[in-house]
Amino acid sequence: MKHKALLVIDMQNDYFFGGSFPLWNTQQTLSNVQVAISKAIEQNIAVIHIQHVADETMGIAPFFNAGTEGVNIHQDVIAVAGDAPIVVKTFADAFENTNLQQLLESLGSQELLICGMMTQNCVTHTAISKAAENYQVSILTDCCTTTDEMIHNIALHALSPRVPLVTSEQALG
Repeated sequence: MKHKALLVIDMQNDYFFGGSFPLWNTQQTLSNVQVAISKAIEQNIAVIHIQHVADETMGIAPFFNAGTEGVNIHQDVIAVAGDAPIVVKTFADAFENTNLQQLLESLGSQELLICGMMTQNCVTHTAISKAAENYQVSILTDCCTTTDEMIHNIALHALSPRVPLVTSEQALG
């Protein structure tokens, strides 16, 4: 069996109600991600948080600024994931200038299940990253969201010829 890793991308407070940039369907996505994390842990699948922190050298960003409550990973995600490692990024691609590839190599990961926020941005760029070509990659469609349903569906359709789209139930049972 190939070693799998569940990448949980940018499930951060700024994307939820009360945050600086709330997205569409966040509560359902949060619930689905919590279930996916629980199932992954039951199956000994590595869970890795990806956290975007705005690059301070570029000035104040609209959201995800260091030291704010909005940059923090949602407490309900942290609660279910236990002591899962956190990879901090400043680009949409979670591999770009991070230790993600080294972490995956140390875990022996060959297959990536990707979920999180935003579908058309960080989820997409991580899934089609040059570095992701070293892995069997799937997107958990019910565990992703973005600004609205149309953009979410457009992004998934654009990814579909390159990356398998599956539900968390299909991927994790």
